[in-house]
Amino acid sequence: MAFNAAQYEATTQKLTTGIQTLSEKVNQVGPKAESTANHWYVPDFIGDALIWAANKVIEFGNWVLGKLKELMEGVAAPVYMAIHTWTWQSEIRGGASGVAGTTTADQLQSLKHWTGEAATSYTNAVKAQPIAAAKIGTTADKVATGLALCTTAGAAFYVSLAVILAQYIVTMIGAIAALGSVVFSWAGAALIVGDTSVSVGYIITAVTALAALLGAQAQQMAAIEGEARDMTTYPNGHWPVAAPGA
Repeated sequence: MAFNAAQYEATTQKLTTGIQTLSEKVNQVGPKAESTANHWYVPDFIGDALIWAANKVIEFGNWVLGKLKELMEGVAAPVYMAIHTWTWQSEIRGGASGVAGTTTADQLQSLKHWTGEAATSYTNAVKAQPIAAAKIGTTADKVATGLALCTTAGAAFYVSLAVILAQYIVTMIGAIAALGSVVFSWAGAALIVGDTSVSVGYIITAVTALAALLGAQAQQMAAIEGEARDMTTYPNGHWPVAAPGA
């Protein structure tokens, strides 16, 4: 799935708006339960069930809010990774490929007008340059691929987070309505708490899956770093010179 900046912006807007809405709903839970429990016709055991359920709903709601706000700190990452993907693929890999192509012996323009021992010596000396440039291109391509995978994974994660949040808001609205009902029981209280705790598991699962994928990508990036430090094509860590004896 290719990264779509416009769609991702819409997703981040939904998350921002949804977090605000959820915060408002969590703040309504306590007053709604207390208002219902304080009615003269509500038995004490029903009132106790209402308050217990409300406290649990608030606890889960605040956990979800805290986790969402924490996760939103990285919401811009897919955008930056998408930008860098293009840079590594188009500018760095493309530039390196261009150098590799134009420095091969059969492409050197100077040899059309330059012959003799010096020209031959130069041709032999310059052979290492297209290899070195190709190495940069290969590494850049691997970096771009890793970034693209991370971009897609990050964007998909935040899309799933927006879906979970939307569902949780609906569940929270239902919980508030139930807490305002006089038809209530301990079984009903447990059901409300169970409904509002489901999204906690969904968020943990989504975070775990993302962490596993990004962990694998981190290992790949470590391998790329090792490749970048490989000086086989760069004598003494420098770009190969074209002047014999230099």
